[in-house]
Amino acid sequence: MPTKQEIKDRACAAIEEHKDEIIALAKDILMNPETGYMEMRTSGLVKEWFKRLDIPYRDEIALTGVKGQLQGGAGAGPAVGLVAEMDSMRVADHPFADPTTGAAHACGHHVQIGSMMGTLIGLQGSDVMESLSGRLVPFAVPAEEFIEVEQRLKLREAGKIEFLGGKQEMIKLDEFDDMDMALHIHTGNLDSPLRLSVGGTCNGHVAKFVRFIGRGAHAGGAPHMGINALNAAMLAINAMNANRETFRDDDHVRFHGIITAGGDAVSAVPSDVRLEWRVRAGSMESVKENNLKLDRSFKAGALAVGARVQITTVPGYFPIRNDQTLKSGFIQNAEALVGKQGLQIISDDLNRGHSTDFGDLSNVLPVLGISVGGVTGQTHGNDFVVDDWNIAVVDSAKVVAMQIIDLMYGDADGAKEVVDKARLEMTRDQYLAFQRQQAEEIDFDGAQE
Repeated sequence: MPTKQEIKDRACAAIEEHKDEIIALAKDILMNPETGYMEMRTSGLVKEWFKRLDIPYRDEIALTGVKGQLQGGAGAGPAVGLVAEMDSMRVADHPFADPTTGAAHACGHHVQIGSMMGTLIGLQGSDVMESLSGRLVPFAVPAEEFIEVEQRLKLREAGKIEFLGGKQEMIKLDEFDDMDMALHIHTGNLDSPLRLSVGGTCNGHVAKFVRFIGRGAHAGGAPHMGINALNAAMLAINAMNANRETFRDDDHVRFHGIITAGGDAVSAVPSDVRLEWRVRAGSMESVKENNLKLDRSFKAGALAVGARVQITTVPGYFPIRNDQTLKSGFIQNAEALVGKQGLQIISDDLNRGHSTDFGDLSNVLPVLGISVGGVTGQTHGNDFVVDDWNIAVVDSAKVVAMQIIDLMYGDADGAKEVVDKARLEMTRDQYLAFQRQQAEEIDFDGAQE
């Protein structure tokens, strides 16, 4: 059997040889963005690549998910998941936005798919798998961006999904039960000379879909006959803002949202106003506490003008908990690839404010989230672009391939160590029970109070 370093070198050489192809794949997805649970074209590309690499797969998991299986040739062992996301944001003024839908890859998920295929080329195309034990499970998942809440609620009503986030739904479907751990890369804003980053945590959240129902009337001739649902919404937003002074700094609380429907005509009193809102915080306890403040605010707006408000609380995401054994192994491989000067190591208690459903997975499975540079602009902004494809796609593919080799080489002692040392917060059933308890429907009639 070749040494571990020899097969790492072989895998990285194969990735380097095919870098133009995997970068082209990432660029193809960039130019054809699709939002969550609608990633049909992207899913098709994943399947084409799995076929090309002779990787057996299942598809249409939670509508668009595609999951492969690769068996190591050296024997049995733990299963290592490699998770990549397919969906985009909506940023209509992004330079690569779809002109019809406004969808845009302003978060870098196109990079994840290119990187995952690069890793698979390194492991499969160079016969590295013959020296590895256990299974590798590449998994392209939908709907990480928690957007288009009203549309996804319709999918839920139709029985097509239960949870609005892709990994949430995959946990429900037991699609992570055949993995013992999982790796995931994401683009991040890293200043030169940094190329890779690891560590930190993020916020949990719950989402809100809110509908204020008033009564239409002529806005000029008979406004006294109407009930202005837009005024109710604006009062609710002001009530939220009045609560901001109650946020504790250590809780990292965020209230934010959008009005998705604000009325039909300026000459008519708005009678149907809809919002998508979010409360984020550094712990689920703080999320729950501040969610009650949002509910009170929505009710206050309805009460003030005598409107009705329907509040749908949607289970959101958990803060991420990176596995320390996986983190240590990654640091060694990252320093070997990009040097100490190219690696950023972040304290695990540093909250960076965002939310991800990889946090949900981290509560039921040992995971490691890795950040890769090569991008400029603000994440989710119209200026977010990849400016160094070699860093974003090729470096990330290499470092993940190297870590998988460490985990699965020989008798898979590295992976077995992760399993032995893992201390998880929840079982799958406990996770699902908690999330289902978050779901709530409130129908409050301010005219009756």
